[in-house]
Parts: sequence; C-alpha cells; structure tokens
Amino acid sequence: MSVSVIVTIVVVLFVLIVMVKSIKVIPQAQSAVIERLGRFRTVAEPGLNFLVPFFDRIRARIDLREQVVSFPPQPVITQDNLTVSIDTVVYFQVTDSRAAVYEIANYIIAVEQLTTTTLRNVVGGMSLEETLTSRDHINGQLRGVLDEETGRWGIRVARVELKAIDPPPSIQDSMEKQMRADREKRAIILTAEGQREAAIKTAEGSKQSQILAAEGAKQATIMAAEAERQSRILRAQGERAARYLQAQGQAKAIEKVFAAIKAGRPTPEVLAYQYLQTLPEMARGDANKVWMIPTDFGKALEGFARQFGLKSDDGVFRYEPPQESVTSAPQSDEEEVAEWFDTSTDPEVERAVRAAEAVARKEVDTSLAVPPVLPRPADEV
Repeated sequence: MSVSVIVTIVVVLFVLIVMVKSIKVIPQAQSAVIERLGRFRTVAEPGLNFLVPFFDRIRARIDLREQVVSFPPQPVITQDNLTVSIDTVVYFQVTDSRAAVYEIANYIIAVEQLTTTTLRNVVGGMSLEETLTSRDHINGQLRGVLDEETGRWGIRVARVELKAIDPPPSIQDSMEKQMRADREKRAIILTAEGQREAAIKTAEGSKQSQILAAEGAKQATIMAAEAERQSRILRAQGERAARYLQAQGQAKAIEKVFAAIKAGRPTPEVLAYQYLQTLPEMARGDANKVWMIPTDFGKALEGFARQFGLKSDDGVFRYEPPQESVTSAPQSDEEEVAEWFDTSTDPEVERAVRAAEAVARKEVDTSLAVPPVLPRPADEV
C-alpha cells in the first residue's frame, strides 16, 4: 500500500472523528452542560449543537421533566415521645442545569436528606393525633422548606406527599380499640336519638290521632243528635198526620153509619140485634171476663122508638128524620193542616207519608161499609 493511500485514510478518519466530536444532538426535555478545557462554557438546548473538537466536552446531561422520588420509611419521634414510620414522596423539577451540576454534588441525595430532617423537625413539634390528622399541614410545611432550600440548587419542589404514617403496633392496637369504642359510642348515641325521635313522632301521631278521633266522635255525636231530633220531629209530624187521618176517617164512618141508619128507618128489633152483635166486641178485651145484658134494654129501645119514631100502618114504630133537617157539610180544614203533610224537604219521608196515607184511606174505605139490614121477624109483619 502506498504512502498516499495511507495518508488519505488517516485524513478521512480524522475528519470523521472531528465531525463526531463537533456535532451533538440533544433530545427534547433535556439539556447538556458544556465545558471548554474544564471550565463551564454553556448549556446546550435541545436540538443540534456544534462543539469545538478536542476543546469542548459535555459535562452532564440533565432531565428537565418533573421527577418523582419515593424515599424509604423514616422513623420520626413525635412530641409525645412516640416513634412513627413515615414514607414520603417528593415531586421536583430541575430549572437550572448549571446550578444542579455545580452547586450540589448529588441533588437526589440532597433532597432526600433535606426531606428527612425537615420532616423530623415538623413532626417533632406535633402529637401523634395531630400527626395523623394534619397531613395537609405537614405537606405544606415540607414543600415550603424544601422549595426554599433547593432553589439555589436550581431545583423547584412541586409537591411533597406523605404516603403512610405507621405508629407502633401497641399504639395501633390502642387506637383500634379507641376507634371501636368511639364507633360503638356513636352507634349507641345514634340509636338513642333514633328511638327518641321515633317516640316523639309516635307520641305526636297518637296525639293527632286522638284529636282527630275526638273531633270525629264530636261530629258524629252532633250529627246523631241532629238526626235523632229530625227523626223525632218527622215521627211526631207523621203520627199527628196519621191521627188526623184516622180521626177524619172515623168521623166519615160515623157520618156514613148515621146516614145509613137514618135512611134505613130502623126498628127497635134491628137496633137490638146490632147491639147484640156489638157486645162480643166490647167483651173482647183481656180485662173483660164477664159481661151481662141488661133486662130493660128492650123497654129502653121501645121508649126511644115511641119518642122519636112514628107508628106505621103495620103498627111498628120507625124513625123518621125531619124533612127540614139538612146535613151541613163540614168545613174543610185542609189549608189549616196542609203543613202537617209537607215533606218537600225529604223525598224519602214524602214517599213514606204517601204510603201511610194510602193505607189510611184503605182502612177508612173499609170502615165505611154499610152494615146489612136484617129482615124483620115473621111475627112482626
């Protein structure tokens, strides 16, 4: 191989090495700290960057994204001398690559140690109960202290979270018993309050029920009394009307009977026969046990016939009504008693009264039948 070929190969290799050392591509969300001859020169941004070969070099590549670091549990003593184990999580982001490289040797370890010491300072001034119930307060204090201290390192602390706070096993057992007792206490209180509310509601319901029942009984009594009063009034009006109709019917019957007697010109024998027919009716009562016929009854009839009757051609005295006596028609009192039969306020009562009137009229028509005239004995003819 000739010398020229060797020289050419060496030149090509040198050029390639220079190009590789002079051209650097930085990915997105990263930065690179560039040093020239051991001194800080610049911070390379994402993209294509040119370096001076053999003079410039990349000291460190920094991730600019937000990072999450979880630290192992740390024993922390509270104000009431109880040791609790606390796990922490820190969210941070590098904002200044130069400070993160030159101001601190390892910012991850620095953040971890700073978090542990700050956590012990914060929790050391709190009791166990406050520590368990004040997570947000602890997180806020930790974030404030870490953000202030790590700012000169080019780091911004976004959030600090407590993953777990584990008290000692004996304390956990006591806490569980206390919580169980508190839950039982609350359950008993809630049960008692529920029973009290139920008793109050039941009493109020019973009170309202009794009030409504009393009002209903009052209204029912009033309505029953009113109905009884109306019933008695209507019953009295009906009885009065019925008595009036019966009296009117009896008057008509007596009038018809007397008219028939007058028209039939009865003899003493006929009157005696009618009297004998009436005597069993008179003795039909329960209190009548014995009845007697007076012996001078015939003589009384004979005197009546002789005084008011005239002797006919056959020698028998018969009653002769005077020619000038005219039976005057009784004055109508329908207008006076019309209000007795007023049932316009109650159709049911009106129908009942009409039925009673029909029954009364039927009885009157039956009682108005003229008694039959018996034939005279053969010895009187």
